[in-house]
Amino acid sequence: MFGNILAINKNYAIVSLLVDAVNLGDILNLHVVFIDNDKKILGEVEDIDGSSVKINFLGEINNKSFIGGLIKKPSLDASVRIINQNELHVLVGGDEKSFTLGVSPLYKNYPVSVNLNDLFSNHSAIFGNSGSGKTYGICRIIQNVFSMPNVPYKANMFIFDSYGEYINAFKDINNINPNLHYKLITTNKRLIREGSEKLQIPVSLLTIDDVLNVLDATKFSQISIVETAIELAKIFASKSKEVNDYKNHLLAKAITSIMYTNQTSAKIRDQIFDIVANTYTEQINLNAVIPGIGFTRIFRHCFDIDSEGRFAERTIIAEYIESFIQDEREWNIDTSNVTYGLKELEVALNFTLFSERYLLNPDMYDEAISLKVKLHNLINSSNSSFFTDKKFTSIKDYISYLVTTNEGKKAQIININLEDVDDRFARTVTKIFGRLFLTFGKTNEPRASIPIHIILEEAHRYVIQNDDVGLLGYNIFERIAKEGRKHGVIIDLITQRPTDLNSNVISQADNFIIFKITHPEDLDYITRMIPNMSADIIEKQKCLQPGTCVSFGRILKIPMIVKMQKADPPPESANADIFGTWMIAKKKDENIETSEKKDNTPKEETPETQNENIETNTQKVEE
Repeated sequence: MFGNILAINKNYAIVSLLVDAVNLGDILNLHVVFIDNDKKILGEVEDIDGSSVKINFLGEINNKSFIGGLIKKPSLDASVRIINQNELHVLVGGDEKSFTLGVSPLYKNYPVSVNLNDLFSNHSAIFGNSGSGKTYGICRIIQNVFSMPNVPYKANMFIFDSYGEYINAFKDINNINPNLHYKLITTNKRLIREGSEKLQIPVSLLTIDDVLNVLDATKFSQISIVETAIELAKIFASKSKEVNDYKNHLLAKAITSIMYTNQTSAKIRDQIFDIVANTYTEQINLNAVIPGIGFTRIFRHCFDIDSEGRFAERTIIAEYIESFIQDEREWNIDTSNVTYGLKELEVALNFTLFSERYLLNPDMYDEAISLKVKLHNLINSSNSSFFTDKKFTSIKDYISYLVTTNEGKKAQIININLEDVDDRFARTVTKIFGRLFLTFGKTNEPRASIPIHIILEEAHRYVIQNDDVGLLGYNIFERIAKEGRKHGVIIDLITQRPTDLNSNVISQADNFIIFKITHPEDLDYITRMIPNMSADIIEKQKCLQPGTCVSFGRILKIPMIVKMQKADPPPESANADIFGTWMIAKKKDENIETSEKKDNTPKEETPETQNENIETNTQKVEE
């Protein structure tokens, strides 16, 4: 087939053909071997030009191994032939640590195997147009892994499923092996009613960064406010006697600071009442009994305003309040096992704003009110129902719950379904989980002993370019991309719009599975962002069929076209069947429209009859 080497350039060789190209069949993208004395140099056919071909150099096959790159090019005397099966096995063959990614359509569907560690110990990016087969491909990869002879019992795969596409593919995963289990955590109201677990995020496990992200904080001055509010929320939720003494101390100091401002008595009273009504103890509350010499007073009555605009019992209340201030005492308050919710956080935030006098500072007022309003709006929104859990005092316990089914079985696939929430809230949720996973990974000994895989379907919703510009906190996915691998926290990005993804995150990916992409901006972006993304790979993927991809990175020694098997069972990602939905088969000698002709007189519609008509029409369409 191949004749002499005509020319050798920096990265390729021009080789003559012994027969006409039209009689060769399709040899484009086939791999060839240059035999040069004791060396085997691997190349790939890139172009055919009549009587010659252009072959790119890829590396060297040496003793059943492949080394990418070349130190020395083949000589002009080297012979050239198509790669044989033994050499192909060196490139895509597997061992006991491998699973089947798919088959090579270029080599009669030869199995393409990849090492489990090479794929799941490194970050990956999966790109492809809608309908290109990327969701099917991901499902098939996981199904193949779970079909390996050794059972991946300790796997922890968290799929962030935007549209519920993965439910069908994995809900019966224990049919593959009874030791494998699936868990669905969802925001979808219908699925919750059907028995799936509702998404619950323990507020007490949120850090300052998490709360800043939840509240869309944009000013650095808001950091100290949130930090104080979180600490106070833990304190106010605690029930111990020592904490109660500290509460009295804090309340007394806050009340005292307000009492000695230059505000009117009415404003001072209102602010003190606002604090004490929401944050109180047995000793300091609106109905507390204040002892005097020979008489008593009620706390709220001490703030009655006399005809001169002064508090009636200012001296009594001042002495009573100041008796709880213990500035000389060293407080050792342990709140590590205290849990609290959004309402407790709101109370703590309001206390912070008054006690630290943020609301009296014109420069801080807007920032303080912004946090107050956003938290209040969250509490009164439907999303607040996802923050009601108060069971967990540690990240370890919470993650243990996440990977355990209702029946007490170890779950290997945890589907966090975010169907019924908007993009902003979904992004907030994924950031919180990302931070929890990374924190958990950093605490494990030995390091990376409990790997966690974060699979982000529709990753452009969460890992957005310039996502945190103007926001406080941090882009947790950048941290995971840079630090996660050494702690066993791995991220997989799946999207049809690579241009929307954070470039710093993409740059840390080691594996790429690229289905068909046609948008010029996306092609240009991945060419710039992905190492070793050659023009040849770009051209290859343009002609790919659905379910076929170009794979490269650590998983494969050279870029390969891989055809994946269909997922079984498949995900629910197919397009709508418009014909099957719209069309009614025409019956012989019958009119398709069978309207009732008993009474053609128009009737006045009421809400009840409208509903009846809707139900009737729906039934007719279904029939």
